[in-house]
Amino acid sequence: MEHVRAELGLSERRVCRVLGQHRSTQRKIPTTPDDEAALTADIIALATRYGRYGYRRITALLREAGWRVNRKRVERIWRQEGLKVPQKQPKRGRLWLNDGSCIRLRPEYPNHVWSYDFVEDRTHDGRKFRMLNIIDEFTRECLAIRVDRKLKAVDVIDVLSDLFILRGVPGHIRSDNGPEFVAKAVREWITAVGAKTAYIEPGSPWENGYCESFNSKLRDELLKGEVFYTLEPFSRLYSGFATEPRELLQPSLDGRGRNPEQLSGAVHR
Repeated sequence: MEHVRAELGLSERRVCRVLGQHRSTQRKIPTTPDDEAALTADIIALATRYGRYGYRRITALLREAGWRVNRKRVERIWRQEGLKVPQKQPKRGRLWLNDGSCIRLRPEYPNHVWSYDFVEDRTHDGRKFRMLNIIDEFTRECLAIRVDRKLKAVDVIDVLSDLFILRGVPGHIRSDNGPEFVAKAVREWITAVGAKTAYIEPGSPWENGYCESFNSKLRDELLKGEVFYTLEPFSRLYSGFATEPRELLQPSLDGRGRNPEQLSGAVHR
C-alpha cells in the first residue's frame, strides 16, 4: 500500500478502492491475544490425543477445560496449524416405506427411545468377539457395552434387565432384524415389561442412525487404534468409557455442542 502511494502519488482512499481493501486495514494494527500460544498448544494436544476429532468437538473439549473461546477462533488456529478437517457428512433423504409413506420415530425425552446393535472385531490371534452397545437416542448416552466371544438372545435379555432396573423401562427399543433381536424370547420379554420394539426396514441401517453413528466412532476411535490380545482390557476400557466418557470416546454432541451428561441435566432442570 505505501509503495503504491509513493510511486503513483495517489491518496489512501483511492488506492484502497483499487486494491479492494478496507481503509481500516491501514489503521488497525493486528495484535495477537496473550493466550494465543497456550490455546494453540492445547488445541494441538487435544488433536493429537483425539486424532479423529474436528475443530467443533475440540472447541467443546476446550470449553469443558475452562477456555472461553468461540468456534471461529478455534477453526482459525486449526487451519493455521494445518490440522485435518474432516469432510462434511453428506445429506440423507427421509425414510420412505414400501407403500410410499414416510415415518421416523424421533426421541423426544430421555428413556423415550433406546437403540442397540452389535459391533464385531477380532483379537490379535484372529478370534472374533462381539460388542453389544445400547444407547439412549435422546441424550446420545451409552448405557451399556457388553463384550464377549459370543452374544445370544439370552445375553441381550440379561443386559436389558439390568438396565431396566437401573434406568427404568424405555418407551421404545430400536434395532435391526438380527436373529438375537427378533428372537421370540426377546420380543415377548420386552413386551411383558411394557416397552415396544421398533425394528428398522431390512437392509436400511441408516434408520438406526444414532446407534450406527456411535458404533462408527467406537470403531474409528478405539478399535482401530488398539491391538487387543485378550478381552480382559475391555473391562477397564468400556467401563471407563461408561463412567468417564471423555477419557476414551467423546460421546455424540447435539447441535449446541452439549454432551449427553450436559443435555440430560438441561432436560431435568
